[in-house]
Amino acid sequence: MTMQDTIGVDVSKDCLDACHAGASDHRPFSNDTSGLTALCRWVRERGDVLVVFEASGAYHRDLEQALARRGLPFAKVNPRQARRFAEAIGQVAKTDRVDAAILARMGVALQLEPTPALPEHMSELQDLLVYRRGLVKDRTAAQARLKAARPKLLRRLLAQRLAQIERQIGSVDGAVRALVRADPDLRGRMDILVSIPGISTVSATAILADMPELGQMSGKQAAALAGLAPMSRQSGRWQGHERIQGGRSSVRRSLFMPALSAIQHNSSAKAKFEQLVSDGKPRKLALTAIMRKLVVTANALLRDGRKWTEEPA
Repeated sequence: MTMQDTIGVDVSKDCLDACHAGASDHRPFSNDTSGLTALCRWVRERGDVLVVFEASGAYHRDLEQALARRGLPFAKVNPRQARRFAEAIGQVAKTDRVDAAILARMGVALQLEPTPALPEHMSELQDLLVYRRGLVKDRTAAQARLKAARPKLLRRLLAQRLAQIERQIGSVDGAVRALVRADPDLRGRMDILVSIPGISTVSATAILADMPELGQMSGKQAAALAGLAPMSRQSGRWQGHERIQGGRSSVRRSLFMPALSAIQHNSSAKAKFEQLVSDGKPRKLALTAIMRKLVVTANALLRDGRKWTEEPA
């Protein structure tokens, strides 16, 4: 098998450190429009290469979109996995230049597959949801302070802050609705998800933004990506309890309330939950099974392009 050529890019607020594994060539670029253009030109000159970088929040988005617009393949990796790979090869030092070289080496050693490029409206949707989650946290904190506040001035200021937060949440929700309405594919996927009992518009939006690959994989892969697949723990004669681990915690948070709602309004989910509890399973484990059922169902419906229907008795 031919080893693929890779370029590792360490992303920071102001700089993009790139390392070409095949030529042991290192180049720094500014993390702005001109720097991204220069980086993409440099990557294209290297021929058939895969660009590897960490998912680092807002800082990697511009790089990802610049590569996608130019049709350059890239692999977006979890920072924790990259750090573990560095530790596995005995690399303790951590600098931008070293991290770029490690990412390039990781792409070669693991033969990473290219990450599918997302439409730009998905990046906008993800940004809106990240901001909305921050507002919800601010609202919870302000409500707690309001309950404990005694001076009239503080109570008035906190009430004003809560009203401001509610207005901003409304504005963000309006922007999300407009974004969904403007894209036929996104609107169709949203209609499918909200047809599943327990999944609201807010939850469906979060699931689509946090797991855009949904509908393009098997049920087991969807459960594993969400971190809801039970993992075996066995060594020699010792057999531990299976437990969930890894995956995308944001997806699990988005599925928690829908699972509670599904137990109340979805007869098959309710029956499965009650059966697990009657079999002696902890309620938390039973609820996790319902979350797994929801994501597997959502994946199947999106894959087939059909809405949820009640299962025959």
